[in-house]
Amino acid sequence: MDSRRDEIIILFGWAVALVLSAVGPKDNLTLFMEVLPVLIAGPLLFFTRVSFPLSRVLLWAAFVHGLILIMGGHYTYAEVPFGFYLQDVFDFARNPYDRIGHLAQGLIPALLTREILLRKSPLRPGKLLFFLSLCVPLAFSAFYEMIEWWAALAMGQDSEAFLGTQGDPFDTQADMFMALIGATLGQLVFAGWQDRQLARMGATGTA
Repeated sequence: MDSRRDEIIILFGWAVALVLSAVGPKDNLTLFMEVLPVLIAGPLLFFTRVSFPLSRVLLWAAFVHGLILIMGGHYTYAEVPFGFYLQDVFDFARNPYDRIGHLAQGLIPALLTREILLRKSPLRPGKLLFFLSLCVPLAFSAFYEMIEWWAALAMGQDSEAFLGTQGDPFDTQADMFMALIGATLGQLVFAGWQDRQLARMGATGTA
């Protein structure tokens, strides 16, 4: 199965998940704001599938991230049932589902950054590529936290479900730290796999 067929399957899977998420969501505004990245990424993925097809490892990682966002939007991150399950199993003080989301928020942008730099710049696998592929997700994570801040100012009390801080005064810092962990793990675990796939695709600058 080639990556273009994967893209169609992924877009279809996202579409089904989005439709299901719109059935009885916890909060309509929170749903829209949480799934907005998927609504943006879906068309971009479709229109660039020929000119800039992504590696399969990045495609499927992005698919999982999209499902994480959609589920978080439907229930709100503080009330996702799977998060309550993890809370009970590991005796966490709070629902940890949003931490999973921020872990993915680091992992997928790191792989995307790495792939773009390998294909569109003179950079090759090494320390500088690894460092820059950490910096971009961290910058994105910080910007997302600012978006949450602006949303909170605009929405007032209605922003609580979107923020999902659950009373944690260090929620912002923890979210960014999870993004850093995700970006690091993503490269350590998937970089070699990504390089081999890009090499088979004939992408410039791959190992």
